[in-house]
Amino acid sequence: MLDREHAWLACWNCRACHGGEPRRRQGIALGLGEAGATVHVTGRTIEEGQAAIPLPGTIDGTAGEVTRLGGRGIAARCDHRDDAQTRAVLDRIRAEQDGRRDVSVNNVWGGHEHFHDGSELWKETGFWTAPLARWDTMFGAGVRANYAASAMAAPLMIAGAERS
Repeated sequence: MLDREHAWLACWNCRACHGGEPRRRQGIALGLGEAGATVHVTGRTIEEGQAAIPLPGTIDGTAGEVTRLGGRGIAARCDHRDDAQTRAVLDRIRAEQDGRRDVSVNNVWGGHEHFHDGSELWKETGFWTAPLARWDTMFGAGVRANYAASAMAAPLMIAGAERS
């Protein structure tokens, strides 16, 4: 059950941009903000123009929008490919929110980079011709990072539900 006072949004570069996944991630954060939730916005980009790919926005900007809409936006720099950074964000949430975390939106993906690294994607004739490094990037910073964040957060969410 969503306690509108507490929510956490784990996402990869949660930022404003036109179309695509990052915009949907930001939409989730903003929707939670409109509902009055505290939203921890995580990602790598803290300075405009410093993202790994040429897309606008920062975690601070998204957190500010959450607050402007009536929630409480909290930006936390985190590269979710690094389990220690994910764990540190969860420890911070545990300390700052009295052990409460009611919602987790894990939407991390590392597949954007190959659109901007000079790869000639149009010359690939099938998945077997794509470099394995692309798979590693998409799944390491996608499926694995989402799973790891969920696995690390589950005990915190279960403990909060048991106290309610």
